[in-house]
Amino acid sequence: MKLFLIAGEVSGDALGGALMAGLNELQPGIAFDGIGGPRMQAEGLVSRFPMDELSLMGIWEVLPKYRHLKRRISETARAVAEFAPDALITIDSPDFCLRVAREARALNPDLKTIHYVAPSVWAWRPGRALKMAEVIDHVLAILPFEPPLMEAAGMSCDFVGHPVVAEPLAGPDEANAFLAAHGISADAPVVLCLPGSRKGEVTRLGPRFDEALMRLRDRVPEIRVVIPTVPGVSALLRDMVKRWPTAPIVVEDPQEKLAAFAAADLALAASGTVSLELAANRVPMVVGYDMALLSRLIVGMMLKTDTVTLVNLVSDTRAVPEFLGSNCQPGPMADALLATLEDMSARKAQFEAMDLTMDRLGKGGEAPGLRAARSVLQAISRPRPSR
Repeated sequence: MKLFLIAGEVSGDALGGALMAGLNELQPGIAFDGIGGPRMQAEGLVSRFPMDELSLMGIWEVLPKYRHLKRRISETARAVAEFAPDALITIDSPDFCLRVAREARALNPDLKTIHYVAPSVWAWRPGRALKMAEVIDHVLAILPFEPPLMEAAGMSCDFVGHPVVAEPLAGPDEANAFLAAHGISADAPVVLCLPGSRKGEVTRLGPRFDEALMRLRDRVPEIRVVIPTVPGVSALLRDMVKRWPTAPIVVEDPQEKLAAFAAADLALAASGTVSLELAANRVPMVVGYDMALLSRLIVGMMLKTDTVTLVNLVSDTRAVPEFLGSNCQPGPMADALLATLEDMSARKAQFEAMDLTMDRLGKGGEAPGLRAARSVLQAISRPRPSR
């Protein structure tokens, strides 16, 4: 069997790596080709070009590299045709991946196509599912309410569990060691600052998060702020917090980040998968997010739901306070952080929503990568649906 896989971001690489591990377990000897990062490469993929070329988000980030990305789309579609796989598996990054699928299907109309991570049609642009169904046969969904939406558009779809339920967690010993290593008192509230992993996100959200946390520190002087981050944006964040009288702790090492999550009492986080990582660690949170102005206006006109925080959506609650777009301002976020830190009923509501979220995402069941691999093999064994 031959499979061509494409991932365009760190999160997609993690999904692809777990999927490939599951496929290698269920059916050893599969030949892989495509685009991916270190997790996928560790499972046997030789990436055709660096995955980080595709790690872009938002209209203003994509426009300057549009011609280059268009060339990469055509190159990749031709590579799919030359490899002649049993299936093309695209992982998230729909702006790139679905364009590749369309061109690859034009070159080979019989090509089977599978997309991992359903588009968020529950939030905005519901027509995307119908458009995706023109080039995708089967979808691997990571949220439990997504299969009916994909099936209604004409694709088969399996909920395969969310990868967050299989991620390792640090325990009390690691949390206590983290506190000791950084000279943090056991009774000092630890607050995580998580303004995103992309430079554009950090540039927009970082100063607002910084100001919100400074205001919180004025009201709760004993707090210690920890910033888990990645190398690509750590310099930006370190520069942002130079004015603090007690400098926040910037953490890049993956194991130390796990320990920081285990030690935390509260978080101010960008909207996204990080809210589920916080939920897995039972860290109460406040969520903020904003985009470049044009992107914000377009998304704002199309948004279908009153929340985008995944904990709220999966648990069907509104336990996590969120501040989006023009509402993403330091003052209101600081007020919400203080309330989330001190109001025991608010914290209890978040803990209940987090526990329900983890259960609904597949905690305690078969690993998502293995479930996804099983779904892929079953989809390949079926005849392609007639359109």
